[in-house]
Amino acid sequence: MEIIAEIGQNHNGDMDLALRLIDEAKSAGADVAKFQVYDARALFSKEGNPWFDYNCRTELSRRDVETLARRCEEVSIEFMASVFDVERVAWLEEVSVRRYKIASRSVRDTALVEAVAATGKRLIVSLGMWGEADFPAFHVPGGVDFLYCIAQYPAPLESLRLERIDFSRYAGFSDHSIGTVAAKVACARGARILEKHFTADRSLYGPDHMGSMTPDELAELARFRDMARVCL
Repeated sequence: MEIIAEIGQNHNGDMDLALRLIDEAKSAGADVAKFQVYDARALFSKEGNPWFDYNCRTELSRRDVETLARRCEEVSIEFMASVFDVERVAWLEEVSVRRYKIASRSVRDTALVEAVAATGKRLIVSLGMWGEADFPAFHVPGGVDFLYCIAQYPAPLESLRLERIDFSRYAGFSDHSIGTVAAKVACARGARILEKHFTADRSLYGPDHMGSMTPDELAELARFRDMARVCL
């Protein structure tokens, strides 16, 4: 199982923390360090959103993307990002990403999906907000990996119903639950990809820290994954 450490906004707008999280993700056994690349004022509503100022503070610039991708290359971990607009697809092409991630909220953004497809690279798509029985009919030359996802933050364990999920159909699981139990169950049931938010400290300010795994939990999950490979 490939582990994607979703740093996302958990750098809190602090590039030193972002770089530290890349290093810790690598040390703990993640395969990928993933961020989110967006225009905050275009993506997030200001009205009724208590996190709007935080969303703006965590917006990454083109230079930030270059810095993060370079650190990932230096420590030998794949750099990946969820991309939310066509302009930023070009930013990610400039740093030679191997794959793209489309978040649940962007699955119906035809222009964005077409821009990513035009790169010819593989696409990972979370389906937490899809809500239909059939998968989206994307025409992506590089292929698509669909992730099972419950779009609650954090997601209660009882909402996941992983016993119903066919991981020969879904490539993996985007896990928003607290702890590593669900991730381990998905691994045991055959998920090839596990994406989970990653933080240095769950007590930090920000909407995603509480449901994120810590470096110790990531290391525990990576050990479980490696041991599971031996007996499966």
